[in-house]
Amino acid sequence: MATIEERIEALEKKLKQEKAKKQKIEAIKRAAESKVKRSMDTRRKILVGAAILAKVERGEWPQDKLIAMLDASLTRDDDRALFDLPALPTIPPVESMA
Repeated sequence: MATIEERIEALEKKLKQEKAKKQKIEAIKRAAESKVKRSMDTRRKILVGAAILAKVERGEWPQDKLIAMLDASLTRDDDRALFDLPALPTIPPVESMA
């Protein structure tokens, strides 16, 4: 028969294992929720873009206004290239004054 200390040790080990299992389940749940949120955010962006492009194509929104908005918002060269916008000038790093 196991002593009380051995039983306590076994129960503490089991508790530690169950806590680890709970943390893993919670991490998986958070990751799944995050994936759903990112997916919904991407879908919203696609729909907003489609709505604006449709308005431009129907002449309900001026194309130059769209281009100006994109020019002010886009900073990555590959994104800007999609809309035939020129690359932004690169700012050289500031040298430290030592």
